[in-house]
Amino acid sequence: MAGIVPWKEVAALPFEAAVVPQRYYNWLQLPVVSYAIPALVAIGQAKFHFDPPWDPVRRTIRRLCIKPGLRVLENIQPASGGYLEAIPLTSFVSMALIRCGRSEHSVVQKGVQFLLDSYRPSSDDEPNEQGTWPIDTNLATWVTSLSINALANQPNSFRALLENDSSTWQSCVDWLLSCQNRDKHPFTGSEPGGWGWTDLSGAVPDADDTPGAMLALRAIVDANPTWLIDKRRVTLEAAAIAGAEWLLDLQNRDGGWPTFCRGWGKLPFDRSGSDITAHAIRGLLAWRQVCAMQQRERIDRAIAKGFRYLKKQQRADGSWLPLWFGNQDQPDDENPFYGTAKVLMAYRAARLENTQPAIAGASWLLKNQNKDGGWGGCQNGTSSVEETALCTEALFAVDDGAGSQARVGALAGAAWLQAAVASDDVRVSSPIGFYFAKLWYFEKLYPTIFAAGALNRAVFVESGCSADDV
Repeated sequence: MAGIVPWKEVAALPFEAAVVPQRYYNWLQLPVVSYAIPALVAIGQAKFHFDPPWDPVRRTIRRLCIKPGLRVLENIQPASGGYLEAIPLTSFVSMALIRCGRSEHSVVQKGVQFLLDSYRPSSDDEPNEQGTWPIDTNLATWVTSLSINALANQPNSFRALLENDSSTWQSCVDWLLSCQNRDKHPFTGSEPGGWGWTDLSGAVPDADDTPGAMLALRAIVDANPTWLIDKRRVTLEAAAIAGAEWLLDLQNRDGGWPTFCRGWGKLPFDRSGSDITAHAIRGLLAWRQVCAMQQRERIDRAIAKGFRYLKKQQRADGSWLPLWFGNQDQPDDENPFYGTAKVLMAYRAARLENTQPAIAGASWLLKNQNKDGGWGGCQNGTSSVEETALCTEALFAVDDGAGSQARVGALAGAAWLQAAVASDDVRVSSPIGFYFAKLWYFEKLYPTIFAAGALNRAVFVESGCSADDV
């Protein structure tokens, strides 16, 4: 689109397929992931504009689909103007349409305004952010759920937090409930009940944020603060049950859970993922008991299928790979530490921590623990707060008592984290997440949240520690 590469070298994208109703996308085997439909349409039309196919039939079909394709872009563009609240995706769409001579089109106008609104000027707190854009506008729902779950790892102190500032926490609960999708989503055709990563209009419900929110709501109900009156409790339960139903409908045939859309099993980011499957299992287990018998039976079947999927996905060395997280220093950008830690938490939630897959996974973590007690994003890599915290929490979850190898490894990880807190290194973020097209990013709250979760778990497990120590 910048004129650097000849259009002849750009692959033709079947943008006409986006005109077909969503229910047929899987049947058509579109060569893009579900959330990239805007790019399929916009870049596909730009390719057609500059390099139409020689075949008169295809050329005619695509010409006839230009206006319907633009209407698709209009219909799925959120109120903010940003597709998925994502700066790269919205930029690609806007650039492609501009190159086609459609700079005045409403999709472009809204997209450019979104980019202007997303610009990060400098501030006293973040002087290095002047002139920058994030990949996503924010991950507010995701990090809020993670924060609640991290604090809840120490139940007594968590309940005290809920009681000491009840108005703030009631507002937090109301806000989290407001983030739940309540309509059929125009982007993926997703039914109501799921959560996306942000409260903004460009969010799309997915199978990672949904169980995260469900677990957070479960933690608040279990803490049972005095302000959680019966009416509010019923509201929380109804939201969580709707989330469970949404997850059940999303499960793939292979037993795993994809991110956004059921059935797109061969495409990157829409195929089933071990970390997402583990998170979905935990979310379903958290609310199983309050579900009706028929839904409970369905949950049991789904969880059994999920664990069969996880067993098949376990690598020969005992580790699991995640879908949306990686490490840029690892071969193939993989991050088995994140994936293995997340899967072990599911085995613990199902009380299967003494089964062979969980034992093998914990053994792999212990074998690859650094001498300083921490873990990095790759084997023998420099220890980082994110990976150390995740592995520490997972080992605390699967250990079988004081003196066990898992407990010893977890305590060494906790000691590393305590030193990181003392030196303020806990504020140093690592590029642990990646977007499509291998765009790496870090989240400033990850190290703080993950460390808090692991250290709170240490307090809860180790009677010799006190909350004040941590």
